[in-house]
Amino acid sequence: MNATGLSRNEKLPADGTPPASDARVAAERSSQSVVTAFVLSGLFFMLLPGTFLGVWNLIGISESHTLGTLSPAWLQAHGQAQIFGWIGSFILGIGFYSLTKMQSTRAFPTRSAWAAWLLWTPGAALRWLGGVTAWQWRILLPLSALLQLVAFLLFFRAVRQHRPAQPPVLVPAASPAAMPAWMRVVIASTAMFLFALLFNAAAMFRLAMNGSAPALPHVFDQQMVVLAVWGILVPTIWGFNARWLPVFAGFHAPSGPRLLAAYACSVAGIAFVFAQWLPVAAVVFFLAAILSIDALHVWERAAQPAKLLHVHRTFPAFLRIAYVWLLVSCLLTGLAVLFDQEGGLWGASRHALTVGFVAGMVFAIGQRVLPAFCGMRILWSTRLMFASLALLHLGCLLRVTLEPLAYEGYWHFAWKLLPISAIVELAAVSLFALNLLGTLAQPPAHLRS
Repeated sequence: MNATGLSRNEKLPADGTPPASDARVAAERSSQSVVTAFVLSGLFFMLLPGTFLGVWNLIGISESHTLGTLSPAWLQAHGQAQIFGWIGSFILGIGFYSLTKMQSTRAFPTRSAWAAWLLWTPGAALRWLGGVTAWQWRILLPLSALLQLVAFLLFFRAVRQHRPAQPPVLVPAASPAAMPAWMRVVIASTAMFLFALLFNAAAMFRLAMNGSAPALPHVFDQQMVVLAVWGILVPTIWGFNARWLPVFAGFHAPSGPRLLAAYACSVAGIAFVFAQWLPVAAVVFFLAAILSIDALHVWERAAQPAKLLHVHRTFPAFLRIAYVWLLVSCLLTGLAVLFDQEGGLWGASRHALTVGFVAGMVFAIGQRVLPAFCGMRILWSTRLMFASLALLHLGCLLRVTLEPLAYEGYWHFAWKLLPISAIVELAAVSLFALNLLGTLAQPPAHLRS
């Protein structure tokens, strides 16, 4: 070996650059560092601005026995921290990590990735701070939206430029039509992410100029939530499920046409929500859920045994439970359109979707893939994985059951039980965060003795 680390038979290229294998290793390490940073900031938003504020909000609602006494700005700050601060950070981190797997001729965009993290994280924090404290909110809210938009534009530019190297001309798969359905869904949801951030920036600037408080009008805020959840989070989960579940859970290969049909229904449902055709939207979202379950073969017998090394053996079961919540959410949406008076059914539907399905899937898939993405580590504790998932679904069950009973006045004692659901969910997210932090504190698997 010489001073460059090469053997005597190896030579540096004429331009002095390291071998391609070394470049790949450097890119892998850079992407692992970036995804770790995004995961850590996401865990922060999940625990403090997200879940802790949500628990505080629910306790306040339970004490007053009404939703009307709680500040809309607080509720919206909580939702923003959960959707963009937590899940958004995870999506960006995984997205940057995936660039190293594209076999592109371009180097990993290390500077753009770190710049995106340095803009995205304070952007999400300022949105929460301005909404909760109302301090200088006319400056903080537009600034937060601008920071997040620029951060995502850096990510979007990196994704567009970091395309896979062109295959040989004779390979027919080079045609766009041959792109896998899961990839098309993920790309479409990424474009929707950009659209949502543009929409959010316009709304924040308008609110800063004309609003009287750091809160969007209720109907418009609910439409934005639907855009973020059904336009970004749910389709992104579908896309990555189609890519990973056959590998990790042994499910049958997904049906591309039915997956694309599910995505088309989700987009149509969003359009109907903005047109305020809520009964039609409820039906279309239900159809989207059914199509996704059928496309991914979630409730069918597995084609092969699941890969359960270093994860809890209940991993496939929790994947299926998450899709139960997706269907429950759609059914509750239909009931809310017909019968809701005080927001109980709407709230239960939203909670079943965001906590039961989205968070449930993140808890299951995240503890399966993030340890590998963050430096080829092994999950710290499979028991904590099970406990976090079990408590999350228990808390969600309590919340979805009790919220309509309390809000709609069917059972007065349900108000006293509602805070229990929040505390159970807080315990769940704390265990999830503890497990990931414990995982990151361990050395990579190849360095363990």
